[in-house]
Amino acid sequence: MKIGIGLPNQVRNVRPAVVPAWARRSEVVGFSSLGSLGRLAYPGVMDTVALAAAAGATSRIGLVSTLLLGPVWPAVLLAKEVAGIDAVSGGRLTLGLGLGGRSDDFVVDGLGPRGTGKRLDRDIETYRSVWRGQTPSGCDNPAVPEGTREVPLLFGGMAQASFDRVARSGRGYIGPSAPPAVVGPAFERARAAWKEAGREGSPYLVALAYVALDDVDTGRANVHDYYRPAGPEVARAKASQVSGGAEAVRATVEAFEDLGADELMLNPTTDDIEEVTRLAETVL
Repeated sequence: MKIGIGLPNQVRNVRPAVVPAWARRSEVVGFSSLGSLGRLAYPGVMDTVALAAAAGATSRIGLVSTLLLGPVWPAVLLAKEVAGIDAVSGGRLTLGLGLGGRSDDFVVDGLGPRGTGKRLDRDIETYRSVWRGQTPSGCDNPAVPEGTREVPLLFGGMAQASFDRVARSGRGYIGPSAPPAVVGPAFERARAAWKEAGREGSPYLVALAYVALDDVDTGRANVHDYYRPAGPEVARAKASQVSGGAEAVRATVEAFEDLGADELMLNPTTDDIEEVTRLAETVL
């Protein structure tokens, strides 16, 4: 199982200048990928900006959005942004997509939190048209340079439509940030949908886990704050799921490896850059 690390782009009031330095150090110490979280209505750094900064600061490490809220974006704009990040990274980006459900993340007129699944399915076709140098209107006015590749897609979500989307359009599935007992059945549903669709091989399965090695209390407080809009019960549950301390982090890695995850992304809960080194010493 590969082990990646998240960027701290959605830690509350993250110091933005930490992002490229975090990316450089993560590559040096040997993590497989850098991840990003996606929210608009939160005082962090936009996931596309964080990934672009990471692309410019590194040369080998993978990049993956875990998850970017596709339906909050105009499809052509997002397709061009993603193509640019992928290109400047030398083809290291994987686009992980989710739906989003909070109304305050939908800031573009005409894009709301309803009907997001059907809209995402339409948007995927738009992304691919743009990446092929076409336009939705059929005009000869491509938005990306010739030779742009189709960026591989991962999908999150727990509805059956999400697993069907993995089998129809994706390279694989990103599980929820939840304990292995919750993620395991989701992985099985992704595998089943893949098989039913007649796809060869297996979907690429990515797990997510919040971690804190040094300042566990601050890490849990930050996760609680991030999920506070979902209600006190959800916020408390998510905060309690933070793997705090080296022993707990190692146990989390072992549990997700036992589930058959292809890659585990360790999401930071503070922007203390020394966590990168501490995590590498703990799990790599």
